[in-house]
Amino acid sequence: MTTFADLGLDEAILKALDKMGYKEPSAIQAETIPIIQQKRDLIALAQTGSGKTAACAIPICNRVDATRTEVQALIIVPTRELALQYATEVQKIGHDKKVKAFAIYGGEDATMQQSKLRHGVQVLVATPGRLIDFIYSRQIDLTHVETLVLDEADEMLSMGFAEDLEFIIQCLIHEHQTLLFSATMPPQIRKIALHHMRDPAEISLISKQVPKNIEHHFLYCHHHQREAALVKTIQDTDPKQAIVFCHSRIEVERVCRGLKRDFDGVDYLHAGLTQDVRTIITSKFRSGRVRLLVATDVASRGLDFSGVTHVFIYHLGDDPDIYVHRSGRTGRFDRAGMVVTLVTDRELSTLKQVLHKIQREPIWIGEPPKPREGGHSETEGKPRRGPPRGGPRGGSRGGPRGGPRGGQTSRGPRRGPTSDGQPAS
Repeated sequence: MTTFADLGLDEAILKALDKMGYKEPSAIQAETIPIIQQKRDLIALAQTGSGKTAACAIPICNRVDATRTEVQALIIVPTRELALQYATEVQKIGHDKKVKAFAIYGGEDATMQQSKLRHGVQVLVATPGRLIDFIYSRQIDLTHVETLVLDEADEMLSMGFAEDLEFIIQCLIHEHQTLLFSATMPPQIRKIALHHMRDPAEISLISKQVPKNIEHHFLYCHHHQREAALVKTIQDTDPKQAIVFCHSRIEVERVCRGLKRDFDGVDYLHAGLTQDVRTIITSKFRSGRVRLLVATDVASRGLDFSGVTHVFIYHLGDDPDIYVHRSGRTGRFDRAGMVVTLVTDRELSTLKQVLHKIQREPIWIGEPPKPREGGHSETEGKPRRGPPRGGPRGGSRGGPRGGPRGGQTSRGPRRGPTSDGQPAS
């Protein structure tokens, strides 16, 4: 079995990984790190939660010249939370080598960010909007960038950042390495690879990464029964910590208000909150002071909430890929996890696609939907009476009620998303 020592890493990097508890590389790390070390362009497809951040951060920190103060690696991510998380991970991995990492994103004072850059940053993590602001104002020097990373590339494209990414890539007119990490491969990503990458190596671990440690349960109900069904299921499963995924900001706030009537330690997260409030809420959730986090898909990509034992999907939606990303918020680091999805009649067709993608038979809580006239239902599965058993259990309810609230971000939309790296809805 491959170890980090087998990958030709600097002793300072190996020491930091050991302190962080990294015992052996994940599949994506073992396959990508040698390629990145060779300075080859790379397209890597892997699901969220597979260790993509470290797969990129480890070889970048290994190659950085800490005696130089210029930006040597530029990492583009879709959201502010992921930018902060990425910069923190790089800082930890590069700590003993004295690598300096920093994140720039909207919602924070640009003058303070510029001051930090002037003091020397070797690894810069940025959301597209804020980076373009700095490029336009000539407040940033990218002429020494040796490695460009596009992380969660498909998510950035779905958020409307295609033109911004093209602009950023075209600003790097000198020779450099490009690394593209994504969970899916839409045509626009192929276009980026064709136009801006040189004979990239391609690695795909999507088909190999259906986690066996996550249980997938489904509860059939009518639309007007969703809220009561969610409350009952949370009471029955008693999660230690959970994320409840909703479709929109309005739905998030409504569901959060409803859950607060029955549970303590409930809060919500979506892109409409100010950055200060979002930072406070994510911190409270990581520390366990928030037990139930109601969220839009801003929390389904990249963010490392390692203590999540359950995911509840209040609104399945139309895209089976979204289910995969949401379910990846639990069962981290091979721990047991459970996903419970509320399904109405209009979502049965999406459910069929989801089951095909995760290669599982549905486990129904209560009665499954009745077969439609003329044939057997392909989502019948096996009914399970009462609440699901065998999943992770939580303790007693506790923690503070509610949490801080914020208004809308002050800045308007920029080509669809806001300039801080968030969608407009």
